[in-house]
Amino acid sequence: MIFVTGGTGLVGSHVLLKLAQQSKEFKALKRASSSLDVCKSIFTYYKADDLFSKINWFEGDMNDIPSLEEGMKDCDFILHCAGIVSYSPSDIQLLKKVNIEGTANVMNIALTSGIKKVGFVSSIAALGRNSISGIVDEECHFKATKIDSNYALSKYFSEQEVWRASGEGLDVVIINPSVILGPGNWAKGSSQIFEKIYNGLKFYTNGSTGYVDVVDVAESVIQLLFSDIKNERFIVNGANLKYRDCFDRIAVALGKTKATIKITPFLKEIIWRIEAIKFLITGKPPLITKETANSAMTKSSFSTDKIQAKIGFQFTNIDATINKYANWFISDQA
Repeated sequence: MIFVTGGTGLVGSHVLLKLAQQSKEFKALKRASSSLDVCKSIFTYYKADDLFSKINWFEGDMNDIPSLEEGMKDCDFILHCAGIVSYSPSDIQLLKKVNIEGTANVMNIALTSGIKKVGFVSSIAALGRNSISGIVDEECHFKATKIDSNYALSKYFSEQEVWRASGEGLDVVIINPSVILGPGNWAKGSSQIFEKIYNGLKFYTNGSTGYVDVVDVAESVIQLLFSDIKNERFIVNGANLKYRDCFDRIAVALGKTKATIKITPFLKEIIWRIEAIKFLITGKPPLITKETANSAMTKSSFSTDKIQAKIGFQFTNIDATINKYANWFISDQA
Protein backbone atom coordinates (compact mmCIF):
# COMPACT_ATOMS: atom_id res chain seq x y z
CA MET A 1 0.00 0.00 0.00
CA ILE A 2 1.26 3.49 -0.95
CA PHE A 3 0.46 6.62 1.06
CA VAL A 4 0.29 9.69 -1.21
CA THR A 5 0.34 13.32 -0.05
CA GLY A 6 -0.68 16.21 -2.27
CA GLY A 7 -3.05 14.12 -4.36
CA THR A 8 -5.36 17.06 -5.09
CA GLY A 9 -2.56 19.15 -6.63
CA LEU A 10 -0.93 19.20 -10.06
CA VAL A 11 1.85 16.66 -9.46
CA GLY A 12 -0.08 14.54 -6.96
CA SER A 13 -3.07 14.16 -9.28
CA HIS A 14 -0.83 12.78 -12.03
CA VAL A 15 0.84 10.48 -9.53
CA LEU A 16 -2.57 9.11 -8.52
CA LEU A 17 -3.49 8.64 -12.18
CA LYS A 18 -0.29 6.70 -12.88
CA LEU A 19 -0.74 4.51 -9.80
CA ALA A 20 -4.37 3.80 -10.68
CA GLN A 21 -3.46 2.92 -14.26
CA GLN A 22 -0.81 0.55 -12.93
CA SER A 23 -3.36 -1.06 -10.54
CA LYS A 24 -1.26 -0.11 -7.51
CA GLU A 25 -2.92 -0.05 -4.09
CA PHE A 26 -2.81 3.40 -2.55
CA LYS A 27 -4.58 5.90 -0.33
CA ALA A 28 -4.45 9.64 -0.89
CA LEU A 29 -4.28 12.20 1.91
CA LYS A 30 -6.58 15.21 1.51
CA ARG A 31 -7.60 18.03 3.79
CA ALA A 32 -11.30 18.44 4.54
CA SER A 33 -11.30 21.78 2.67
CA SER A 34 -9.41 20.56 -0.40
CA SER A 35 -11.15 20.61 -3.77
CA LEU A 36 -11.02 17.53 -5.97
CA ASP A 37 -11.70 19.54 -9.16
CA VAL A 38 -8.12 19.53 -10.51
CA CYS A 39 -7.66 15.83 -9.88
CA LYS A 40 -11.03 14.94 -11.39
CA SER A 41 -10.43 17.02 -14.52
CA ILE A 42 -7.10 15.29 -15.10
CA PHE A 43 -8.63 11.83 -14.76
CA THR A 44 -11.48 12.89 -17.07
CA TYR A 45 -9.06 14.18 -19.73
CA TYR A 46 -7.36 10.79 -19.82
CA LYS A 47 -10.74 9.02 -19.91
CA ALA A 48 -10.18 7.49 -16.48
CA ASP A 49 -13.32 8.59 -14.64
CA ASP A 50 -13.90 5.02 -13.48
CA LEU A 51 -10.45 5.03 -11.85
CA PHE A 52 -11.11 8.39 -10.18
CA SER A 53 -14.25 7.05 -8.54
CA LYS A 54 -12.18 4.27 -6.95
CA ILE A 55 -9.58 6.52 -5.30
CA ASN A 56 -9.25 5.78 -1.59
CA TRP A 57 -9.20 9.29 -0.11
CA PHE A 58 -8.07 9.66 3.49
CA GLU A 59 -9.05 12.86 5.26
CA GLY A 60 -6.25 14.41 7.29
CA ASP A 61 -3.47 16.98 7.30
CA MET A 62 0.33 16.93 7.29
CA ASN A 63 0.28 19.11 10.39
CA ASP A 64 -2.13 16.76 12.18
CA ILE A 65 0.04 14.01 13.66
CA PRO A 66 -2.78 11.60 14.62
CA SER A 67 -4.22 11.72 11.10
CA LEU A 68 -0.80 10.90 9.62
CA GLU A 69 -0.37 7.99 12.02
CA GLU A 70 -3.79 6.63 11.09
CA GLY A 71 -3.26 7.21 7.37
CA MET A 72 0.07 5.40 7.21
CA LYS A 73 -1.23 2.24 8.90
CA ASP A 74 -0.72 -0.80 6.65
CA CYS A 75 1.35 1.26 4.18
CA ASP A 76 4.78 0.25 2.88
CA PHE A 77 5.66 3.27 0.73
CA ILE A 78 5.10 7.02 0.66
CA LEU A 79 5.00 9.39 -2.29
CA HIS A 80 5.28 12.83 -0.70
CA CYS A 81 4.05 15.29 -3.34
CA ALA A 82 2.39 17.91 -1.13
CA GLY A 83 3.79 21.42 -0.92
CA ILE A 84 3.06 25.10 -1.31
CA VAL A 85 4.48 27.08 -4.23
CA SER A 86 4.42 30.81 -3.52
CA TYR A 87 6.67 33.80 -4.08
CA SER A 88 4.51 36.20 -2.11
CA PRO A 89 6.15 37.74 0.99
CA SER A 90 2.87 37.27 2.86
CA ASP A 91 3.13 33.47 2.57
CA ILE A 92 6.43 33.00 4.43
CA GLN A 93 4.82 31.38 7.46
CA LEU A 94 2.62 29.17 5.28
CA LEU A 95 5.68 27.95 3.38
CA LYS A 96 7.36 27.05 6.65
CA LYS A 97 4.26 25.36 8.06
CA VAL A 98 3.49 23.21 5.02
CA ASN A 99 6.78 22.63 3.24
CA ILE A 100 9.13 22.30 6.22
CA GLU A 101 7.02 21.32 9.25
CA GLY A 102 4.66 19.20 7.17
CA THR A 103 7.55 17.27 5.62
CA ALA A 104 9.18 16.81 9.02
CA ASN A 105 5.92 15.34 10.32
CA VAL A 106 5.59 12.95 7.37
CA MET A 107 9.17 11.76 7.82
CA ASN A 108 8.82 11.33 11.58
CA ILE A 109 5.69 9.20 11.28
CA ALA A 110 7.25 7.23 8.41
CA LEU A 111 10.17 6.35 10.69
CA THR A 112 7.85 4.96 13.36
CA SER A 113 5.32 3.29 11.05
CA GLY A 114 7.50 0.73 9.32
CA ILE A 115 7.57 2.54 5.97
CA LYS A 116 10.03 0.86 3.60
CA LYS A 117 10.78 3.76 1.26
CA VAL A 118 9.78 7.36 0.55
CA GLY A 119 9.71 9.16 -2.78
CA PHE A 120 9.87 12.94 -2.30
CA VAL A 121 9.07 15.59 -4.90
CA SER A 122 11.45 18.46 -4.15
CA SER A 123 12.47 21.20 -6.60
CA ILE A 124 15.43 22.61 -8.49
CA ALA A 125 15.00 25.50 -6.06
CA ALA A 126 16.65 23.27 -3.44
CA LEU A 127 19.84 23.01 -5.52
CA GLY A 128 22.74 25.45 -5.56
CA ARG A 129 21.67 26.99 -8.85
CA ASN A 130 22.22 30.60 -7.80
CA SER A 131 25.69 30.02 -6.36
CA ILE A 132 27.44 28.55 -9.41
CA SER A 133 27.93 29.25 -13.10
CA GLY A 134 27.48 26.54 -15.69
CA ILE A 135 25.21 23.51 -15.75
CA VAL A 136 23.63 22.50 -12.44
CA ASP A 137 23.71 18.83 -11.45
CA GLU A 138 22.87 16.81 -8.34
CA GLU A 139 26.20 17.67 -6.73
CA CYS A 140 25.47 21.39 -6.68
CA HIS A 141 24.65 21.84 -3.03
CA PHE A 142 22.56 24.72 -1.80
CA LYS A 143 24.27 27.89 -0.63
CA ALA A 144 21.89 30.68 0.28
CA THR A 145 22.29 33.86 -1.76
CA LYS A 146 20.54 37.22 -1.69
CA ILE A 147 18.37 36.24 -4.66
CA ASP A 148 17.12 32.92 -3.28
CA SER A 149 13.38 33.06 -2.63
CA ASN A 150 11.55 32.09 0.53
CA TYR A 151 10.09 29.26 -1.53
CA ALA A 152 13.60 28.03 -2.40
CA LEU A 153 14.61 28.16 1.26
CA SER A 154 11.49 26.22 2.28
CA LYS A 155 12.21 23.49 -0.30
CA TYR A 156 15.83 23.28 0.79
CA PHE A 157 14.90 22.85 4.43
CA SER A 158 12.11 20.41 3.61
CA GLU A 159 14.62 18.34 1.64
CA GLN A 160 16.91 18.42 4.67
CA GLU A 161 14.13 16.78 6.70
CA VAL A 162 14.06 13.95 4.17
CA TRP A 163 17.84 13.55 4.32
CA ARG A 164 17.63 13.61 8.10
CA ALA A 165 15.14 10.74 8.01
CA SER A 166 17.46 8.92 5.62
CA GLY A 167 20.25 9.30 8.16
CA GLU A 168 17.95 7.76 10.78
CA GLY A 169 17.42 4.64 8.67
CA LEU A 170 14.59 5.43 6.24
CA ASP A 171 15.22 4.65 2.56
CA VAL A 172 14.41 7.69 0.42
CA VAL A 173 14.68 8.92 -3.14
CA ILE A 174 14.30 12.58 -4.11
CA ILE A 175 13.49 14.22 -7.43
CA ASN A 176 14.23 17.87 -8.19
CA PRO A 177 11.89 18.97 -10.99
CA SER A 178 12.46 22.17 -12.92
CA VAL A 179 9.51 24.44 -13.81
CA ILE A 180 6.59 22.03 -14.17
CA LEU A 181 4.32 22.49 -17.17
CA GLY A 182 0.86 20.99 -16.86
CA PRO A 183 -2.89 21.59 -16.53
CA GLY A 184 -5.04 22.06 -13.47
CA ASN A 185 -5.81 25.40 -11.84
CA TRP A 186 -4.67 27.75 -14.59
CA ALA A 187 -4.57 30.68 -12.14
CA LYS A 188 -2.06 29.08 -9.75
CA GLY A 189 1.51 27.84 -9.76
CA SER A 190 3.39 27.20 -12.98
CA SER A 191 0.13 26.40 -14.81
CA GLN A 192 -0.66 30.13 -14.82
CA ILE A 193 2.06 30.65 -17.45
CA PHE A 194 -0.52 29.64 -20.05
CA GLU A 195 -3.19 31.97 -18.66
CA LYS A 196 -0.86 34.97 -18.47
CA ILE A 197 0.35 34.51 -22.05
CA TYR A 198 -3.22 33.91 -23.26
CA ASN A 199 -4.24 37.20 -21.63
CA GLY A 200 -1.46 39.11 -23.37
CA LEU A 201 1.83 38.92 -21.48
CA LYS A 202 4.00 41.69 -22.93
CA PHE A 203 7.28 41.30 -21.04
CA TYR A 204 10.24 38.95 -21.35
CA THR A 205 13.72 38.68 -19.86
CA ASN A 206 17.08 37.28 -20.92
CA GLY A 207 16.98 34.75 -18.10
CA SER A 208 16.71 31.00 -18.60
CA THR A 209 15.67 27.91 -16.68
CA GLY A 210 14.50 24.33 -17.11
CA TYR A 211 11.01 23.07 -17.94
CA VAL A 212 9.48 19.61 -17.55
CA ASP A 213 6.17 17.90 -18.31
CA VAL A 214 4.19 17.03 -15.19
CA VAL A 215 3.63 13.55 -16.62
CA ASP A 216 7.42 13.02 -16.55
CA VAL A 217 7.57 14.23 -12.95
CA ALA A 218 4.95 11.69 -11.86
CA GLU A 219 6.44 8.86 -13.89
CA SER A 220 10.01 9.46 -12.70
CA VAL A 221 9.24 9.53 -8.98
CA ILE A 222 7.17 6.33 -9.25
CA GLN A 223 9.90 4.54 -11.22
CA LEU A 224 12.53 5.57 -8.68
CA LEU A 225 10.34 4.58 -5.71
CA PHE A 226 10.05 1.02 -7.02
CA SER A 227 13.67 0.76 -8.13
CA ASP A 228 16.59 -0.54 -6.08
CA ILE A 229 17.97 3.00 -5.88
CA LYS A 230 17.92 4.60 -2.46
CA ASN A 231 19.20 7.70 -0.69
CA GLU A 232 19.89 9.60 -3.90
CA ARG A 233 18.37 12.57 -5.68
CA PHE A 234 17.72 13.21 -9.35
CA ILE A 235 17.14 16.31 -11.45
CA VAL A 236 14.00 15.98 -13.59
CA ASN A 237 14.15 18.42 -16.50
CA GLY A 238 12.78 18.16 -20.03
CA ALA A 239 14.56 21.12 -21.62
CA ASN A 240 16.68 24.18 -20.82
CA LEU A 241 15.17 27.28 -22.42
CA LYS A 242 15.38 31.03 -22.22
CA TYR A 243 12.22 32.50 -20.72
CA ARG A 244 11.57 34.35 -23.97
CA ASP A 245 11.93 31.17 -26.02
CA CYS A 246 9.50 29.27 -23.80
CA PHE A 247 6.98 32.13 -23.73
CA ASP A 248 7.20 32.53 -27.52
CA ARG A 249 6.49 28.83 -28.05
CA ILE A 250 3.49 28.97 -25.73
CA ALA A 251 2.21 32.14 -27.42
CA VAL A 252 2.38 30.46 -30.85
CA ALA A 253 0.61 27.36 -29.52
CA LEU A 254 -2.14 29.56 -28.04
CA GLY A 255 -2.41 31.70 -31.18
CA LYS A 256 -1.40 34.81 -29.26
CA THR A 257 1.07 37.65 -29.83
CA LYS A 258 4.61 37.12 -28.54
CA ALA A 259 5.99 39.30 -25.76
CA THR A 260 7.85 42.33 -27.14
CA ILE A 261 9.08 44.34 -24.15
CA LYS A 262 12.45 43.33 -22.73
CA ILE A 263 12.80 43.78 -18.98
CA THR A 264 16.10 45.41 -18.07
CA PRO A 265 17.52 45.33 -14.53
CA PHE A 266 16.31 48.92 -14.05
CA LEU A 267 12.80 48.18 -15.37
CA LYS A 268 12.63 45.08 -13.18
CA GLU A 269 13.08 47.18 -10.05
CA ILE A 270 10.29 49.52 -11.11
CA ILE A 271 7.79 46.78 -12.05
CA TRP A 272 7.92 44.76 -8.84
CA ARG A 273 7.59 47.92 -6.76
CA ILE A 274 4.53 49.02 -8.74
CA GLU A 275 2.99 45.58 -8.24
CA ALA A 276 3.70 45.80 -4.50
CA ILE A 277 1.89 49.14 -4.30
CA LYS A 278 -1.09 47.72 -6.21
CA PHE A 279 -1.23 44.86 -3.71
CA LEU A 280 -1.34 47.30 -0.79
CA ILE A 281 -4.18 49.22 -2.42
CA THR A 282 -6.29 46.42 -3.87
CA GLY A 283 -5.26 43.35 -1.87
CA LYS A 284 -4.95 41.46 -5.16
CA PRO A 285 -1.83 39.19 -5.27
CA PRO A 286 0.90 40.83 -7.37
CA LEU A 287 1.66 39.40 -10.81
CA ILE A 288 5.37 39.99 -10.15
CA THR A 289 7.14 40.06 -6.80
CA LYS A 290 10.72 40.97 -5.96
CA GLU A 291 11.52 37.25 -5.78
CA THR A 292 10.01 36.33 -9.16
CA ALA A 293 11.58 39.40 -10.77
CA ASN A 294 15.04 38.39 -9.54
CA SER A 295 14.50 34.77 -10.57
CA ALA A 296 13.46 35.78 -14.08
CA MET A 297 16.78 37.56 -14.62
CA THR A 298 18.98 34.58 -13.70
CA LYS A 299 20.35 32.10 -16.20
CA SER A 300 20.28 28.44 -15.17
CA SER A 301 20.68 25.13 -17.01
CA PHE A 302 20.18 21.66 -15.55
CA SER A 303 21.73 18.30 -16.32
CA THR A 304 19.66 15.10 -16.51
CA ASP A 305 22.61 12.81 -17.15
CA LYS A 306 22.15 11.01 -13.84
CA ILE A 307 18.52 9.92 -14.19
CA GLN A 308 19.08 8.96 -17.82
CA ALA A 309 22.09 6.85 -16.88
CA LYS A 310 20.53 5.25 -13.78
CA ILE A 311 17.09 4.26 -15.09
CA GLY A 312 17.23 5.23 -18.77
CA PHE A 313 14.54 7.86 -18.32
CA GLN A 314 13.45 9.64 -21.48
CA PHE A 315 11.71 13.00 -21.28
CA THR A 316 8.74 14.20 -23.31
CA ASN A 317 9.61 16.58 -26.16
CA ILE A 318 9.09 20.11 -24.85
CA ASP A 319 7.17 21.29 -27.93
CA ALA A 320 4.79 18.34 -27.60
CA THR A 321 4.31 19.29 -23.94
CA ILE A 322 3.61 22.94 -24.74
CA ASN A 323 1.19 22.14 -27.56
CA LYS A 324 -0.68 19.60 -25.45
CA TYR A 325 -1.30 21.95 -22.54
CA ALA A 326 -1.98 24.95 -24.75
CA ASN A 327 -4.77 22.99 -26.45
CA TRP A 328 -5.99 21.80 -23.04
CA PHE A 329 -6.09 25.40 -21.79
CA ILE A 330 -8.01 26.57 -24.86
CA SER A 331 -10.55 23.77 -24.46
CA ASP A 332 -11.08 24.81 -20.83
CA GLN A 333 -11.93 28.36 -21.95
CA ALA A 334 -14.80 27.18 -24.16
